[in-house]
Amino acid sequence: MDISLHAGSLLAIIFYFKKELKNFLKNKKLFSKIFITSIPISIFGFFLVKFNYIELLRSYKIIGWSTILFGIILFLSDLNKSNNDIKKNFTFQNVCIIGILQTLALIPGVSRSGIIISSARMLSFTRVDAAKISFLTSIPILSIVSVYNLQKIYTQNSYELSLANFISLFLSFLFSYITIKFFLNFLKKFSLSVFVIYRLILGTLILLYVYY
Repeated sequence: MDISLHAGSLLAIIFYFKKELKNFLKNKKLFSKIFITSIPISIFGFFLVKFNYIELLRSYKIIGWSTILFGIILFLSDLNKSNNDIKKNFTFQNVCIIGILQTLALIPGVSRSGIIISSARMLSFTRVDAAKISFLTSIPILSIVSVYNLQKIYTQNSYELSLANFISLFLSFLFSYITIKFFLNFLKKFSLSVFVIYRLILGTLILLYVYY
């Protein structure tokens, strides 16, 4: 089921950005940089899973506080001026910063897309280009996660497929594609404030549940 959901999202991103991917030879520097951003989170993620530390982070307290904290970070980053774009300013230095900060997404409640957009906005990328960086950097991550889960299935000799797998893949593809299209159009007109408010409310509700 995990593979079905990740594969659906991955296919949606590839389909939406098919023009960019078709011009891969022209954009090979861009996509090599996209791949580089996935290295830090892959290394940290491997060790967290390997030594079972990931389970220690999965608590309502951590999710609640990180949801609020990174909502505030998203708000502050969105105040930054937008002078950079992905074609001219996606430098190796920016790639390294985004890649390192992306490791924070391993903390439940942080949101990988949220921390990428926050990082890109801190680096003065426009909202739309920050979102594009977020979606494009998810391609190697989703691929790595899918390969890892396939390896687990292989070692456990569990190859059963059901109708639910195909339905989940289709729905994941459909809603991921709609989300990408809507989100990019939304950012052309509006700020990220609505997502900040959502995170603050959600985080507060979680903490109220935990402490009261």
